Amino acid sequence: MIVVWVVLGIVVLVLLASVLSYNRFVSQRNLIRNSWANIDTELKRRYDLIPNLVETVKGYAAHERETLEAVVAARNAAVAATGTPASQAAAEGPLVGALRQLFAVSERYPDLKANQNFLELQGELTNTEDRLQAARRFYNANVQDFNRRVQSFPSSVVAGMFKFTEEPYFEVEPAMRAQMEQPPHVEF
Repeated sequence: MIVVWVVLGIVVLVLLASVLSYNRFVSQRNLIRNSWANIDTELKRRYDLIPNLVETVKGYAAHERETLEAVVAARNAAVAATGTPASQAAAEGPLVGALRQLFAVSERYPDLKANQNFLELQGELTNTEDRLQAARRFYNANVQDFNRRVQSFPSSVVAGMFKFTEEPYFEVEPAMRAQMEQPPHVEF
Protein backbone atom coordinates (compact mmCIF):
# COMPACT_ATOMS: atom_id res chain seq x y z
CA MET A 1 0.00 0.00 0.00
CA ILE A 2 2.86 2.42 0.76
CA VAL A 3 4.35 1.73 -2.67
CA VAL A 4 1.07 2.72 -4.31
CA TRP A 5 1.01 6.01 -2.38
CA VAL A 6 4.64 6.73 -3.24
CA VAL A 7 4.02 6.04 -6.94
CA LEU A 8 0.84 8.13 -6.84
CA GLY A 9 2.75 10.96 -5.12
CA ILE A 10 5.47 10.83 -7.79
CA VAL A 11 2.87 10.90 -10.58
CA VAL A 12 1.13 13.89 -8.98
CA LEU A 13 4.48 15.71 -8.62
CA VAL A 14 5.39 15.01 -12.26
CA LEU A 15 1.97 16.23 -13.43
CA LEU A 16 2.21 19.34 -11.26
CA ALA A 17 5.72 20.09 -12.56
CA SER A 18 4.49 19.58 -16.13
CA VAL A 19 1.56 21.95 -15.64
CA LEU A 20 3.82 24.58 -14.08
CA SER A 21 6.35 24.20 -16.90
CA TYR A 22 3.61 24.47 -19.53
CA ASN A 23 2.23 27.62 -17.91
CA ARG A 24 5.70 29.13 -17.79
CA PHE A 25 6.17 28.40 -21.51
CA VAL A 26 2.87 30.12 -22.28
CA SER A 27 3.84 33.08 -20.14
CA GLN A 28 7.24 33.40 -21.81
CA ARG A 29 5.73 33.06 -25.29
CA ASN A 30 3.30 35.87 -24.49
CA LEU A 31 6.18 38.00 -23.19
CA ILE A 32 8.02 37.43 -26.48
CA ARG A 33 4.94 38.44 -28.46
CA ASN A 34 4.53 41.55 -26.33
CA SER A 35 8.17 42.51 -26.74
CA TRP A 36 7.87 41.99 -30.51
CA ALA A 37 4.87 44.33 -30.49
CA ASN A 38 7.10 46.96 -28.85
CA ILE A 39 9.63 46.57 -31.65
CA ASP A 40 6.86 46.79 -34.22
CA THR A 41 5.57 50.02 -32.64
CA GLU A 42 9.02 51.61 -32.78
CA LEU A 43 9.54 50.49 -36.37
CA LYS A 44 6.23 52.07 -37.39
CA ARG A 45 7.25 55.26 -35.60
CA ARG A 46 10.50 55.27 -37.56
CA TYR A 47 8.67 54.63 -40.82
CA ASP A 48 6.37 57.58 -40.12
CA LEU A 49 9.29 59.94 -39.44
CA ILE A 50 11.30 59.07 -42.54
CA PRO A 51 9.05 60.70 -45.19
CA ASN A 52 9.09 63.99 -43.25
CA LEU A 53 12.86 63.82 -42.96
CA VAL A 54 13.26 63.09 -46.67
CA GLU A 55 10.98 66.00 -47.60
CA THR A 56 12.99 68.37 -45.40
CA VAL A 57 16.27 67.26 -46.94
CA LYS A 58 14.75 67.40 -50.43
CA GLY A 59 14.14 71.13 -50.01
CA TYR A 60 17.83 71.78 -49.34
CA ALA A 61 19.55 69.06 -51.31
CA ALA A 62 17.46 68.49 -54.40
CA HIS A 63 20.40 67.18 -56.43
CA GLU A 64 20.94 64.34 -53.92
CA ARG A 65 18.11 62.51 -55.62
CA GLU A 66 19.84 59.12 -55.61
CA THR A 67 20.31 59.12 -51.83
CA LEU A 68 16.75 60.31 -51.22
CA GLU A 69 15.33 57.64 -53.53
CA ALA A 70 17.42 54.97 -51.78
CA VAL A 71 16.00 56.01 -48.41
CA VAL A 72 12.43 55.97 -49.71
CA ALA A 73 12.92 52.59 -51.41
CA ALA A 74 14.50 51.08 -48.28
CA ARG A 75 11.68 52.46 -46.13
CA ASN A 76 9.03 51.04 -48.45
CA ALA A 77 10.74 47.63 -48.45
CA ALA A 78 10.94 47.65 -44.65
CA VAL A 79 7.28 48.64 -44.31
CA ALA A 80 6.28 45.83 -46.69
CA ALA A 81 8.30 43.24 -44.75
CA THR A 82 6.07 41.40 -42.35
CA GLY A 83 6.24 38.06 -40.69
CA THR A 84 9.16 36.70 -38.77
CA PRO A 85 11.74 38.79 -36.93
CA ALA A 86 14.35 37.41 -39.34
CA SER A 87 12.52 38.76 -42.42
CA GLN A 88 11.95 42.09 -40.69
CA ALA A 89 15.62 42.31 -39.69
CA ALA A 90 16.68 41.60 -43.27
CA ALA A 91 14.58 44.55 -44.45
CA GLU A 92 15.82 46.82 -41.66
CA GLY A 93 19.51 46.55 -42.54
CA PRO A 94 19.31 48.42 -45.87
CA LEU A 95 17.06 51.06 -44.28
CA VAL A 96 19.56 51.79 -41.52
CA GLY A 97 22.34 52.03 -44.11
CA ALA A 98 20.30 54.42 -46.27
CA LEU A 99 19.49 56.62 -43.28
CA ARG A 100 23.15 56.80 -42.34
CA GLN A 101 23.94 57.94 -45.88
CA LEU A 102 21.15 60.54 -45.68
CA PHE A 103 22.62 62.01 -42.50
CA ALA A 104 26.05 62.01 -44.15
CA VAL A 105 24.57 64.01 -47.03
CA SER A 106 23.12 66.49 -44.58
CA GLU A 107 26.66 67.28 -43.42
CA ARG A 108 27.26 68.94 -46.81
CA TYR A 109 24.52 71.50 -46.25
CA PRO A 110 25.05 73.90 -43.34
CA ASP A 111 21.64 75.51 -43.88
CA LEU A 112 19.98 72.11 -43.59
CA LYS A 113 21.90 71.26 -40.42
CA ALA A 114 20.66 74.52 -38.92
CA ASN A 115 17.04 73.99 -40.01
CA GLN A 116 14.85 73.59 -36.91
CA ASN A 117 12.49 71.14 -38.58
CA PHE A 118 15.40 68.94 -39.69
CA LEU A 119 16.97 69.06 -36.23
CA GLU A 120 13.69 68.09 -34.57
CA LEU A 121 13.14 65.22 -37.01
CA GLN A 122 16.71 64.06 -36.56
CA GLY A 123 16.29 64.19 -32.78
CA GLU A 124 13.02 62.25 -32.97
CA LEU A 125 14.61 59.65 -35.21
CA THR A 126 17.59 59.31 -32.86
CA ASN A 127 15.21 58.92 -29.92
CA THR A 128 13.24 56.31 -31.84
CA GLU A 129 16.44 54.42 -32.71
CA ASP A 130 17.41 54.37 -29.02
CA ARG A 131 13.99 53.05 -28.06
CA LEU A 132 14.16 50.50 -30.87
CA GLN A 133 17.54 49.26 -29.63
CA ALA A 134 16.16 48.88 -26.11
CA ALA A 135 13.14 46.99 -27.46
CA ARG A 136 15.43 44.70 -29.50
CA ARG A 137 17.55 43.92 -26.46
CA PHE A 138 14.43 43.17 -24.40
CA TYR A 139 12.99 40.94 -27.13
CA ASN A 140 16.23 39.04 -27.70
CA ALA A 141 16.71 38.52 -23.94
CA ASN A 142 13.20 37.04 -23.71
CA VAL A 143 13.86 34.83 -26.73
CA GLN A 144 17.13 33.67 -25.19
CA ASP A 145 15.39 32.65 -21.93
CA PHE A 146 12.61 30.88 -23.82
CA ASN A 147 14.99 29.04 -26.17
CA ARG A 148 17.15 27.96 -23.25
CA ARG A 149 14.10 26.37 -21.62
CA VAL A 150 13.09 24.69 -24.90
CA GLN A 151 16.56 23.14 -25.14
CA SER A 152 17.18 22.13 -21.52
CA PHE A 153 15.97 19.08 -19.69
CA PRO A 154 13.36 18.47 -18.21
CA SER A 155 11.48 21.43 -19.70
CA SER A 156 12.43 20.21 -23.19
CA VAL A 157 10.11 17.24 -22.60
CA VAL A 158 7.17 19.56 -21.95
CA ALA A 159 8.20 21.74 -24.90
CA GLY A 160 8.23 18.72 -27.18
CA MET A 161 4.88 17.43 -25.93
CA PHE A 162 3.15 20.77 -26.50
CA LYS A 163 5.09 21.79 -29.64
CA PHE A 164 6.90 24.79 -28.17
CA THR A 165 9.74 25.52 -30.57
CA GLU A 166 12.63 27.94 -30.49
CA GLU A 167 11.82 31.54 -31.35
CA PRO A 168 13.98 33.56 -33.78
CA TYR A 169 16.17 36.42 -32.61
CA PHE A 170 15.82 39.88 -34.14
CA GLU A 171 19.30 40.37 -35.55
CA VAL A 172 20.81 42.34 -38.38
CA GLU A 173 22.54 40.19 -40.98
CA PRO A 174 26.34 39.95 -40.45
CA ALA A 175 27.10 41.52 -43.85
CA MET A 176 24.83 44.48 -43.12
CA ARG A 177 26.21 44.81 -39.59
CA ALA A 178 29.74 45.16 -41.01
CA GLN A 179 28.52 47.79 -43.49
CA MET A 180 26.74 49.72 -40.73
CA GLU A 181 29.84 49.75 -38.52
CA GLN A 182 31.84 51.54 -41.23
CA PRO A 183 31.52 55.30 -41.37
CA PRO A 184 29.53 56.57 -44.37
CA HIS A 185 31.51 57.91 -47.29
CA VAL A 186 31.13 61.69 -47.67
CA GLU A 187 32.69 63.79 -50.41
CA PHE A 188 33.00 67.56 -50.18
